[in-house]
Parts: sequence; structure tokens; C-alpha cells
Amino acid sequence: MPVAELLTSEVSIPIEGAAMRAFLARPDEAKPGPAIIVIHEWWGLNDHIRDVAQRFAREGYAALAPDLYSRLGNKVTKDATEAAKLMEGLKSQQVLTDLNAVTRWLKQQPFVDPIKLGVVGFCMGGTFALMMAAHNSDIKAAVPFYGQIPPTDSLKYLVAPLLYIHGGQDTWIVKREAERLAEGLKQFGRPGEVKSYPDCPHAFFNDTRPDVYRPQEARDAWQRTLAFLASHIG
Repeated sequence: MPVAELLTSEVSIPIEGAAMRAFLARPDEAKPGPAIIVIHEWWGLNDHIRDVAQRFAREGYAALAPDLYSRLGNKVTKDATEAAKLMEGLKSQQVLTDLNAVTRWLKQQPFVDPIKLGVVGFCMGGTFALMMAAHNSDIKAAVPFYGQIPPTDSLKYLVAPLLYIHGGQDTWIVKREAERLAEGLKQFGRPGEVKSYPDCPHAFFNDTRPDVYRPQEARDAWQRTLAFLASHIG
């Protein structure tokens, strides 16, 4: 049942040599519950991602959206050229280390059940969500939306069930890559599913971008995401 009252706040999380800004949305309840890490697109921690976090909170999750650009000045942009430069300025290993620190912080919060943690990410964030599913055993469910697929052999290290959301018309993560992921999950016997929407472009879930947003498929992807998370950490 959706939650009526939410608490939202900006938080600062200690990371190696710095602090990570993050947006937190959660039900106004005292008892510990499941939590989701929401990882942003290359645009930065913008209002769209804050809205997604609040959607999860209304469904009963504590949703934490960390700013992966905290070491780069907390940048937010609508310009693709600047976004590409920001993304290129990240070092994957450092981001994973930072996300591990975020996970530890989240586990320690009194409103979080530490054994019910999931991650959802979009585009660049989907890439890191998939990485977390292979590197962080605290993560019990992962939903990457159109993130980069790692080398097939690395899929053997997945420690969390996976729901990968893909747009069949994506020119960044092309169809054969999504198919390779599905084949890799099967090859290594890892629990996971690839859901592809044949007529959708990259970033079709982002309702602030009318050029790519596909409302019907986005609604279906949202319901699938909620059902998947409920089955593993709900």
C-alpha cells in the first residue's frame, strides 16, 4: 500500500577523503524497512532523480540518491557535451568505493533493515548498478536501466538477482548487448531477467525528456521494477 507521508532531506555521507552529497526520501515511519540506492544518469543528481527517489519512498522504501559528481563539484547539467565530460571525469573503481561507503552508511540508519538493500540506476547509473550487483554482497536486488553491459565472463560474479531494463531502439546499448547479457545470465546460472521494449529508445523512462519518454512502457517498467524488488527485498 502506498505511503502517504514522506520525509525528505539532503544528507552528507563520509567517503574516502571527501563527502558525498545525497538526497534521501523515506516513509515517515520509525520501524526499519527496505532501502534502495538510486543512481543518477550522466546529467547529475537532478530533480528527475529526486522524483524517482520519492516514488520509491511512497512505495515503502527508504530511497537514497547519491551524487556521483560530489568530487567534481556537485555538477548538474542539461548539456550532453558537459554531461559526457563529467562522466568521463569519474573513475569506476573510485565510484564503486564511494558507493560501498554509501551502502555502509545506509545500513547503519535506524529506519533501514540492513539485509533488505537494493540498487536501481539509469544510463550511467545503470552501469554502476550492474557493477554493484557483482561487487557488493550487501545488495540483494539490482535493477539497471539501459546501463553498459560488462564482459560476459564477469557475470559469473553476480551476487544479486538482476532485472535489466532495455530499449530495443537504444543506439548506445544496442540489442545484441542486451541479448549477450541474457545469454551470460543463463550461461552462469545467475538469477536475472532482461526485459526489452522493442520500440523504445535510450532513456525512455525519463519523463522530463519528451524526445525519448515513452509513457506506456515506462509505466510497465516501473511496475516490473516494483514487483521485482518486492519479491527480493520488499
